Amino acid sequence: MGGGGQQQQPAKERKEVLIDGMLYDVTSFRHPGGSIIKFLTNHGDATDAFHQFHLRSERAQKLLKVLPKRPAPKDVIAERGGNGQEGLAKAFAKLHSDLKAEGYFDPSMAEVAYRTLELVAIHALGAYFLMTATNVFSVIAGILCLAMGQGRCGWLMHEGGHYSMTGNVAIDKAFQIVLYGVGCGMSAGWWRSQHNRHHATPQKLQHDVDLETLPLVAFNTRIAERTKSPAVRAWLSMQHILFIPVSCLLVALGWQLFLHPRYMLRTKKKFEFMTLFVRYYLLFGVVLQGYTWPAAIAIYLLYNGLSASYIFTNFALSHTHLPVTNPDEYLHWVEYASKHTTNITSSALCDWWMAYLNYQIEHHLFPSMPQFRHPKIAGRVRKLFEDHGLVYDVRDYFACLDDTLSNLARVGNPDKAK
Repeated sequence: MGGGGQQQQPAKERKEVLIDGMLYDVTSFRHPGGSIIKFLTNHGDATDAFHQFHLRSERAQKLLKVLPKRPAPKDVIAERGGNGQEGLAKAFAKLHSDLKAEGYFDPSMAEVAYRTLELVAIHALGAYFLMTATNVFSVIAGILCLAMGQGRCGWLMHEGGHYSMTGNVAIDKAFQIVLYGVGCGMSAGWWRSQHNRHHATPQKLQHDVDLETLPLVAFNTRIAERTKSPAVRAWLSMQHILFIPVSCLLVALGWQLFLHPRYMLRTKKKFEFMTLFVRYYLLFGVVLQGYTWPAAIAIYLLYNGLSASYIFTNFALSHTHLPVTNPDEYLHWVEYASKHTTNITSSALCDWWMAYLNYQIEHHLFPSMPQFRHPKIAGRVRKLFEDHGLVYDVRDYFACLDDTLSNLARVGNPDKAK
């Protein structure tokens, strides 16, 4: 991993990021968080991304201090950091400072304990139904419980990946590895490297990896236009029908059986491999040991498909039906949240069902904030948006689901859309 102390490169060859009015030379720096840094190099202002992603990382603060740096010229600030949003930037910085001082970023061990015990209880109930099943109804109940448990592992590992569970980066990372590996059969390291890129520039072409979903799905016409394959085009024409029952399962299986194990091998993630061993031993060596192999595999596919539909569909509601930003277009951190993020109307059931990520605007503004605190700050975020002429997009759950599926239909059938 790179660090400080390197000599600055000639101006034409220099790669720099703009943070708090200073240009930091990252030409020879190897970012521990992956390739996200390249999307903020020589373009835009990385101030809010740096502070929001590294709120609890002392290591990041130390690395920043030793990087070669220089004051950013006024024309660079105006071109890359200004964008006419100086007032918005100051207001957001004040809101962040106020919320931090008021304790909204502080973790709650009671909340962590509740969420963890909930997962244990749901999985234990699912295992009990399947291991003691005497009829098809018990099997179905077990499948539904395990599917819910895997989906909710996805919600909680998401919080661990943002280091917003316990407030301790090392503990949260370990939590995430176990939750995502044992609970979902996937790689926490892969998720962090990809998901942080999405957070930095949501719905931005050539930046947001959540847009790179071909050949199974295309959420935007400009993505769909990339493929010339008749088979893929035929699939996309039906993607609004296939997305929930078929595409979600295929994505999950592709991640579990190929993409994530390959990443673990390349990066030598031994602990992550251990969690996969534990997952499949518990599933097939304990819970499903009394079933034939065909029956066990069928149960696994059913519960895996239901879980994938639960988690991926709910994540799709937050962004996928919204427009995209061009690769060379700059938006302020708050503008990304306004233009490319949707909240879902709050209720006790919806808050639980989506683990408070129905407050997606608040989550994108403050990814290091414990998610259960989002309802308490939503009014202040709405006021910030109103004061600066920004849209605070809130939609009812089923209306947003219809928007999401209708968008898939339009993208997959451009001729009919015209």
